[in-house]
Amino acid sequence: MCGRYASSKSPGELAAEFDARDASGSRAPEPDYNVAPTKPVFSVVQRHPRDAEGNPDPDTSERTVRVMRWGLVPKWAKDPSVGSRMINARSETVATKPAFRGAVRHYRCLLPADGWYEWKPGSGPKQPYYVTTPDDSSLGMAGIWATWRDPADPSAEPLVSCAVLTTEAVGELAEVHERMPLVLPPRDWATWLDPDNQDVTDLLVPPPADLVGGLRMRPVSRAVNSVANNSPGLTEPVPEKDALFES
Repeated sequence: MCGRYASSKSPGELAAEFDARDASGSRAPEPDYNVAPTKPVFSVVQRHPRDAEGNPDPDTSERTVRVMRWGLVPKWAKDPSVGSRMINARSETVATKPAFRGAVRHYRCLLPADGWYEWKPGSGPKQPYYVTTPDDSSLGMAGIWATWRDPADPSAEPLVSCAVLTTEAVGELAEVHERMPLVLPPRDWATWLDPDNQDVTDLLVPPPADLVGGLRMRPVSRAVNSVANNSPGLTEPVPEKDALFES
């Protein structure tokens, strides 16, 4: 699963890395080393631009960095509280679950991350691990998004929210947890984001071996357990003797 991750890059850096335009505006969140559900997060989407009347231009599309709230609120939800229970969507069933199947066909995004945290159970307190890239490049976690409008106040600003897709953990990652975010290699970003592509079945599978094999995993402080803690030190390795990890 994915319940916490780190996102420290500026929207300009992400725009350059994901070949997108920064459209985050004043909503851009500050660097966050303990991103938790219901927080504002960066996302990357690709859509057809619309004219003044709201009609999309089918001949062009634009990729942008936007801000969404983590925790999907479907458009049919009665209130936004449901989002706190829909932070993840399983890649194996996302195309058939009523809450997600429309989004995975029409509203897909990438959620940039420095890395994510996972907790390994043991005989004592669970030990958090941090999974990241070796070269500081961003991970592109597959996501879906939705726009919710308050039925009690049609004039209120819409809420745009998202969920992270998860898949079966593979390789060394499976030793920590049975699930992991569906991380897409850069070569698949365009296919995933293509607004005209309604069938991404081929991408709803565990990441390829070359991607997983290139990731780095390290034990980190249990300070990450509290959302009140937020600093670069959360991603730093701790000595194995302090890891509370049984191999």
